[in-house]
Amino acid sequence: MLVLAKQQQERRQLKVESKVQLKWLRMSPRKARRVINEVRGLTAGEAFTLLRFMPFAAAREVEKVLKSALYNLINGSKTSISEQQAQDLRIVEAYADQGPSLYRRKARARGMAMPIVKRTSHITLVLSDVEVN
Repeated sequence: MLVLAKQQQERRQLKVESKVQLKWLRMSPRKARRVINEVRGLTAGEAFTLLRFMPFAAAREVEKVLKSALYNLINGSKTSISEQQAQDLRIVEAYADQGPSLYRRKARARGMAMPIVKRTSHITLVLSDVEVN
């Protein structure tokens, strides 16, 4: 309870924050989390460099979400900041939640059918100028 109160107090002292979500990505959350766990806590500039050289398909999608968060801050009407200031912001929250699954059937031998589950995920990134412990 004390930790939550401290986090809420830190949130009130923020100057800049951008929250961006990518919903219904046709990729399992497990594959997306593999990339997101690597960039959590990094600055935006470091995360771009890391994502550029990752061999995973999820890295392209996380890079798009990060780019969107930066553009929202740079071109936003309320709090527009320079590109250099945006590169120094940290990824304070990053997670991939499971979205709705698509259920399909595949025909098998002797008239049977086997289920195929096509998973989707929701990716959320929060950029802020607060320090991550």
